[in-house]
Amino acid sequence: MKSVALRKTTSMAMTGLMLAAALAVLVPLIFIFVHIVKMGLSSISIDFFTQIPKPTGETGGGMANGMAGSAVMIGMASVIGLPVGIFGAVYLAEFGGSRISTTIRFAADVLAGIPSIITGMVAYTLLVVPMKGFSALAGAVALAMIMIPIILRTTEEQLKMVPGTLREASLALGVPLWRTSIKVTLRSAMTGVMTGVLLAIARVAGETAPLLFTALGNQFWSNKLTSPMAAMPLQIFNFAISPYEDWHRLAWAGALVLVTIMFALSLSARYFGRSRQKN
Repeated sequence: MKSVALRKTTSMAMTGLMLAAALAVLVPLIFIFVHIVKMGLSSISIDFFTQIPKPTGETGGGMANGMAGSAVMIGMASVIGLPVGIFGAVYLAEFGGSRISTTIRFAADVLAGIPSIITGMVAYTLLVVPMKGFSALAGAVALAMIMIPIILRTTEEQLKMVPGTLREASLALGVPLWRTSIKVTLRSAMTGVMTGVLLAIARVAGETAPLLFTALGNQFWSNKLTSPMAAMPLQIFNFAISPYEDWHRLAWAGALVLVTIMFALSLSARYFGRSRQKN
C-alpha cells in the first residue's frame, strides 16, 4: 500500500511540476502577445500598408516599403536556400552512411546553432565589403544561410519516414535512382517538406541582426537588388529606438503585423505536419 501511495504522490507531484513549467512558458508568451496587440492595434491603418515613413517630425506614414523589401529578400533567400536545402537532404537520405554525409549533418547542426548576428558578419565580409556597399542581395544571402540548415535537417527527417518499399518498387521497375529520389521519395514527403520550408521562412521573417550588416535599410522605395533596401524588422528596430512618439506607434504596429505573419506561418506548418501524420 505504501508503494502505491508513493507512486501516486510522485505522479501527482511530477504532473504539477510539468503544469507549472508549461504555465511558466505560456504566461509570458500570452502577456507579450496581448501587449503587442494592445499597443499595435490602435496604430494600424490603411496608410500603414500603403505609405512609406514620413520625414522626421511629421506624423503619419507607414511601412509599405519595409513589407515589400522583406518580401523581396525572403523570396530571394528562398530561391537560394530551398534548392540547396532540399536537394542536400535528398543526398543525405540516399547516401546517409558515408563520411561526407556525417560531416554535412554536423556542419548543418553547427550552422543552425550559430547566432544570426554572426551570420550577418560573415555575409558582410563575403559580400558587402567586396561589393563596396550594402544591398538587398547580401541580405538575401544572409537569410538563406539561416534557412539552409533548417530545411536540410527537417527535409532529411521527412524523407527517412518514407517507406523503403516505395523506393524498392520504383527501382524494381527500372526507374533510375535519381528519378526515384525526386519523383517518388521527395514527392511522398512533400507535405513534411512544406512544414520545414514554412518554419524556415517564419524563422528568417523576423531576423534583424543579419540585415543590419547587409541590407542596412532604406527610408524610401528601392527596386535595386544591389542597393540598400528596407525591411520590416529593420524599420521596427529603428523606430523603436527613436525619440519620436509617432515612430514608436509605427514600431508597435509593425511588430503586430510581423507577429501575425509569423503566427500564420507557424499555424500553416502545423497544418502540413498534421496532414503528414494522418497520411
